[in-house]
Amino acid sequence: MNCSSASLLSSSFLPAPPPNTNTSSSFKLPQSKPNRRHVTAKMSLNKPPDPTSLLTSVTNLLWGPSLPPGLLISTVRSAWNTTWRLMMSQLAPSDPSLAYTRPPSRFRATQIPRQNRTSLHLYVGLPCPWAHRALIVRSLKGLESAVPVSIASPGNDGSWEFKTTRDPDPDTLDPTRDKANGYKTLKQVYKSRPGGYDGRSTVPMLWDSNNKEVVCNESYDIIELFNSGLNEMAHNPGLDLSPPSLKPKIEEWNSIIYPNVNNGVYRCGFAQSQEAYDVAVNDLFNTLDKLEDHLSRFRYLCGDELTLADVCLFTTLIRFDLAYNVLFKCTRRKLVEYPNLHAYMRDIYQIPKVAETCNFQLIMEGYYKTLFPLNPGSIQPIIPVGSEHQELLRPHNRDSLCLKGARESASTLSVS
Repeated sequence: MNCSSASLLSSSFLPAPPPNTNTSSSFKLPQSKPNRRHVTAKMSLNKPPDPTSLLTSVTNLLWGPSLPPGLLISTVRSAWNTTWRLMMSQLAPSDPSLAYTRPPSRFRATQIPRQNRTSLHLYVGLPCPWAHRALIVRSLKGLESAVPVSIASPGNDGSWEFKTTRDPDPDTLDPTRDKANGYKTLKQVYKSRPGGYDGRSTVPMLWDSNNKEVVCNESYDIIELFNSGLNEMAHNPGLDLSPPSLKPKIEEWNSIIYPNVNNGVYRCGFAQSQEAYDVAVNDLFNTLDKLEDHLSRFRYLCGDELTLADVCLFTTLIRFDLAYNVLFKCTRRKLVEYPNLHAYMRDIYQIPKVAETCNFQLIMEGYYKTLFPLNPGSIQPIIPVGSEHQELLRPHNRDSLCLKGARESASTLSVS
């Protein structure tokens, strides 16, 4: 589970604008007149014709003074659909039903040799919910000094690149240079490993700076490693987000949340057929309804303790009204319309160090400015009120649920 660099096409289809019959074109065919010399050609050598005017003139020549609107619409629709499907096939691979299918992570790791633990470096992108998981667990465990981080940004072509922020906000994470290797793109980092690599350059990615090797690019492997595999270097080694007694419930929740919520929003946004979208959106909101009911009775998914399952759910919820509700067509309800889910999100957001991992402006830019097939105009909407920092600091009152949870053993919690 990770965020891929978007392999988008570098060119786009530009339909010809309809002619304006009230104004004359700046580009005119020369008329034959005896004993008259024309200077327009000489002038054009010094000042090329405006491309927009030229395009309008060509349109006039092809269709005359009145372009049939029906022909224009059908031509543009056909061309755009063809181009859109081509771009989507590169951005979001699908199965035969045209449902989005997330490719598996290439580099997996369940444990790391002790001698390699002091040379770890984390690569992330702030818009990515999978990378956000790693940032949160790294912060909660106090691994900031032990595992340095380089923060990439989406480039114009959707690939991850490194660039520094001119005036960084000291209270939030911002894009950085590549602190481990000094490269300009994440793809260059992947290619520099022994033997090279030309596959998907995804975040989060854990890097061994000494051996110049990709350790892992599977987000759940990384957060499990951060949770329990680096305790000798952590400032908060006592925190266990995956205690043995809760592992079965954590795995059970993850088996529901990942396909229907974490990846479910992408199944909605990247669906390439109506049927695929209908299945995905129903799975998503049926699961959100189930979570809303469960969280009316328990503070966290597995009872009174924050677990890795909560971290995984949170990074999708915090992006829901910002991006998924609008851009990914997850429109049945906004998250703010779920009282318990929204309070649960605020509860986790207010845990010390969590808010500092959220950069809402860059999250929105990463979706609306980068995913060209979903938002060709790149117009970014305003941040909704329910996702503003001050709103997320509003009292959640969920600690009162701990009294009820204390009377019920975690082993009796029902996920079904």
